[in-house]
Amino acid sequence: MSPPGLSALTLETCTSITAIPPQDWQRLAGETNPFLRYEFFQALEESGCTSADTGWTPCHLVFRTGGRIAGLAPGFLKSHSMGEYVFDWAWADAYQRHGLDYYPKLLIAIPFTPSTGPRLLLEPALREQLTPALLHDLLDTLTERLGAHSWHLLFPDAKDQMLLRHDQELHRLGCQFHWHNHGYRSFEDFLAELNSRKRKSIRKERRQVAEQGIAFARYHGRDIPDEVLTAFHVFYQATYLKRGQRPYLTKPFFELLRQRLPEHLHLVMAVREGKLIAGALFLAGQDTLYGRYWGCLDEYNHLHFETCYYQGIELAMDLGLKHIDAGAQGEHKLVRGFEPIITHSWHGILHPGFRDAIDNFTREEADQVLGYFEDAKSVLPFRQQPPD
Repeated sequence: MSPPGLSALTLETCTSITAIPPQDWQRLAGETNPFLRYEFFQALEESGCTSADTGWTPCHLVFRTGGRIAGLAPGFLKSHSMGEYVFDWAWADAYQRHGLDYYPKLLIAIPFTPSTGPRLLLEPALREQLTPALLHDLLDTLTERLGAHSWHLLFPDAKDQMLLRHDQELHRLGCQFHWHNHGYRSFEDFLAELNSRKRKSIRKERRQVAEQGIAFARYHGRDIPDEVLTAFHVFYQATYLKRGQRPYLTKPFFELLRQRLPEHLHLVMAVREGKLIAGALFLAGQDTLYGRYWGCLDEYNHLHFETCYYQGIELAMDLGLKHIDAGAQGEHKLVRGFEPIITHSWHGILHPGFRDAIDNFTREEADQVLGYFEDAKSVLPFRQQPPD
C-alpha cells in the first residue's frame, strides 16, 4: 500500500522536454546545475542529439499527486548503451546470446555526462513520503508499460541514493577522480601541497607546453566568437573520430549552449603561432567546474594535461569554485592531484534469471571498486593526506 497522502501518486512520461511547463522544471531543478537546466535538454532535442534516430528517445518522468506535477526526472528510451559511462555491454551481450532483447531500456540520466547530481527532482513533501520500495515498484511498472526490459538510474547524488537504497535492486559502484580546493589561493599553493617529485613533474610538463610555443586564451558565454566555437567543435569531433566513433554532439548544440546558458559556458583554447590548435569546454555550476569536452588535431607533449587539468584548476580558482568534476576514467588524473571518489548507479532488471546473475556480478565488482578506491587514496601525491 502507498503511504498516506500518496494514494493519488502517478508516474508517467513525456516524449519531449517541451511537454513539461518550463516553470515546473525550473521550480524542481533550480538553476545552478547546468546539466539540469531546462535549456540544456531543450538544446539537446532541438539540435538532434537526443532523438529516436540517435538512440536517445526523450522519455522524461513526471510524478503527479492529485493531478499536479510534484516531481520530474530526465529520462530516455535507449536502443544502445553509448554515451552513458556506466558500461553494461556485457549484460546486453548475455541477453543476445540467450535470444533475448536487452533494448529498449529506460535510462534516467544526463546524456553524455558522467557527473554526479540530482536525478529525482522531487518536491520535499513527496521525497519525505516516497519509500525506496514504492519508488522501485513505480519504476518497474513504468518500465513494463513502456515495453522496456530494464531501468537504469546513473550518477545520483546523496539525497537520491537514500531514496534508491533497496535490498531487491542492483546497486553498482564506480570510481572517478575529482579535484578539490583545500584552501588554495593559487596554482602554486596547490603545488606546494604535493610531494617534491610530483611538484617538479607538473612544473616540467607546464614548462614543456610553453616551450612548444603554446599559449592559452579563455572565452566565456556569449563572448565566444563564431570562429572559436567552430574550431572547438572540429577539435571535439576529432577526439571521437580518432577512436572510430561518431561524435555525440552537433555544432548547433554548442551554439544553443552559448545562446541559452551563457552564464555556465567557458572555453579554454590553446594557441600556437596565432592559430587555435586545441580546446576544452567547461560548464560551471554553483560550486563545481565540470570539464566536459576536449579535442585537438595534432599531438603535442602534455597539451591534454595542461588544457584540461592545469588550465581547468586555474579557471576554477578564478571563478571561486571549489571542486572540479573532470568526468569518467582517467587514472592519470590521480598523480596530478585529482582524488578518487565513489560513484553510484541503480539498475532494475525485470528478467528474474538475469537479475540474479547481474546481482552477483555487481556485488563482486563493488568489492573490486572499493579495493581500487583505497589503493588510489594510498598513492595520492600530497605531502599529507587531504581532508575528507
